[in-house]
Amino acid sequence: MEILQTLAVAASLGSLAGINLYLTVFVTGLAVHNGWVHLPAPLAGLEVLGNPVILWMAAALYCIEFFADKIPWVDSLWDVLHTVIRPLGAAALAVAAMGDAHPAFEVAAALLAGSLALGNHVTKAGTRLAVNASPEPVSNILISLFEDGVVLGGLGILAWSPLVASALALILFGVLLTRLPALFRFLKSRLRSALGKVRASFAPWGRFRP
Repeated sequence: MEILQTLAVAASLGSLAGINLYLTVFVTGLAVHNGWVHLPAPLAGLEVLGNPVILWMAAALYCIEFFADKIPWVDSLWDVLHTVIRPLGAAALAVAAMGDAHPAFEVAAALLAGSLALGNHVTKAGTRLAVNASPEPVSNILISLFEDGVVLGGLGILAWSPLVASALALILFGVLLTRLPALFRFLKSRLRSALGKVRASFAPWGRFRP
């Protein structure tokens, strides 16, 4: 049961890191540093997140992401840069959460957390590309705030019950997988439409060719 709860924490942190890695690290570290949560012995590896150096670094990076994530197209560029960072960060959090567990469990936790993070990241990035098709920035701001709220709410549920948090993370991952094909089809149609407009804008210039 103990290893199951530890895996649940690793999976939950990985899932949330796929949405916002720096906020996940910062809030978790802040809770550990201030003693808001009591880490049992199997989760002692997460105490490193309470280190002031990591706290300040996570806070600084989150501040950058807070603003970058709300500017159309800048948010998509930021997501591209984090396609590797978020899953790797999630895997690192999972390994830290496993502490002194058997290496087999550490690898399993890293793979699970990295997969959940990648799934959430791809969905987040794809959604942002779809939203960026609209000319106004309000949608980006609202979605970004909603994502931050999901991370904070997820961390609250994790502190209350790791098993419930991990179950919700797995359910969310399953739902996102079923929606990815529709999202990709939508993005494909948007891309075709954008390319059509570009070709149409250059069409008049072709008349002046010698």
